[in-house]
Amino acid sequence: MIKTGIFGGSFNPIHNGHISLARQLKEKAGLDEVWLMVSPQNPMKRQTDLLSDEARLQMARLALKHEPGIIASDYEMHLPKPSYTWLTLQSLSRDYPDRQFVLMIGGDNWAIFHRWFHADDILQNYQVVVYPRRDERPVEKTLPAGVTIVEAELLDVSSTEIRQRIREGRSIQKLVPPSVAAFIKQEGYYV
Repeated sequence: MIKTGIFGGSFNPIHNGHISLARQLKEKAGLDEVWLMVSPQNPMKRQTDLLSDEARLQMARLALKHEPGIIASDYEMHLPKPSYTWLTLQSLSRDYPDRQFVLMIGGDNWAIFHRWFHADDILQNYQVVVYPRRDERPVEKTLPAGVTIVEAELLDVSSTEIRQRIREGRSIQKLVPPSVAAFIKQEGYYV
C-alpha cells in the first residue's frame, strides 16, 4: 500500500509554509506521498477574495514542480460541493484501493474536528496526523486511537498576510516560491 497524506486547504495562495509543512509531515509521518488537496469550498470558512479553483491549482502546481512526492491535486474539485473531507476520503479510497490515505490537519482543525461531517467515521477508518498550530496544541494522552501528533516547524506566514502585502504593494518574494510570485504578478491577483 502506498501511504498517502491528504493535506487540504484553499491555498489562496500556496506559500512556503505550506510546502515546508508538507515536506516535514511526509518525512516525520513516514508517508510515500503528500497530496495537497486544493479545496473548492471549505464548509467551515467564509470564502472572501478566493481565487478560482483553476488559478489556485495552477499556483500549487507551479510551487510543487520540483518537490518530489508532493503533488497538487484537483481531485476534490470534481466532487459535489461543499467538499466534506469524509466524502473526499471515501471517494479516494474507492478510486485508489492501492493507497492508504492519512488525513493531515492542524491543531486548530483538530479542536473543532467533532463538528466535521462524519467525524467519527473518519476516525474509525483513517489515520489522522495532527500538527500543532500556534495556540492549538492537542493533549496527546486524550487523543483517540489512530490520531497522532507530529511536531513540525511552522513558518510564520499566512495566505491572508500575503494577500494583504500584495494589496499594500509590499514584497512577497520570501513568502512564496518565485514561480508563484511571478504568476501572481503576471495575472494581477489580489490587488
